[in-house]
Amino acid sequence: MLGQIFVLLCLSSAWAQQLCMPEASDGYKVRLSINTALGDQAYVWNENEMFLFRATLAFAMRSYSGGQDYNVSNIVVCAETPRVSFWFVVTAPLNSSRLIDRSDVEEAVRKSRNRINSAFLLTDRSLEFIGIPPILTAPVTPDTPQWLIVFGVVMGAVGAGIVVLLVTSVVEKKRKKNKKSGDEDIEEEPREKTEGNGFARDGVYNMSFSDDDPVTQM
Repeated sequence: MLGQIFVLLCLSSAWAQQLCMPEASDGYKVRLSINTALGDQAYVWNENEMFLFRATLAFAMRSYSGGQDYNVSNIVVCAETPRVSFWFVVTAPLNSSRLIDRSDVEEAVRKSRNRINSAFLLTDRSLEFIGIPPILTAPVTPDTPQWLIVFGVVMGAVGAGIVVLLVTSVVEKKRKKNKKSGDEDIEEEPREKTEGNGFARDGVYNMSFSDDDPVTQM
C-alpha cells in the first residue's frame, strides 16, 4: 500500500514537471537581478532561495483563493538558468495534473507582490515576473481640496497685484515731489543773481545806489 502511494506521488511529480516548460500557456518566466540590486550585499541563489520562492508563491495563491490548500509542491519550477531566471506553473491543490489558469496566477502575484519582493529584498525591477506589469503607485490625493488650492493661488495673485500698485504709486509720488523741488530751485537762481547786481529784493532799499549824495547835502 505504501509502495503504491509512493509510486503515485512520483508519477504526479513527474507529470507536473512535464506540465512546466518554457513558453507554457499557463506559465510565467521569472528573472532576478540580485547583484545589480544589492551590490556587495547580494546573496547566492541556491535551493533554499528557490524553496522560499515557491513558498511565497504558495502563500500568494492561498491569499488570493481564500484559503485553498496550496503547498510548495503546487509550485512547479523548470528551465532554471545560472543567471537566476526560470519558469513556473501552479497546479491545483486537489489535482496536480491540472494547471491553474494564467489570469488567476497573475492576480495572485499582483495582490501579494510587495510581500514577494520583501522576502528577497528586491523590487519590481529586480524581481521581474515577465508578462505581469509592475505595481502602479496609487496617485497621491492632497488633503487640501482642489478648489481651496485654486482659491489660494488666485488670492495670492490679487494680493501681489495690490502690493505692486501701492509701491508704484508711492514711487510715482516721490518722483513728482523731487521734480517739483528741482523746479523751485531753478526759480530761486535768477533772484540770487538780481541781488548780486545791486537791485532791490523784496522791497528793501539799497542805499549804496541812492542819487542823494550825503556830501552835497552838507
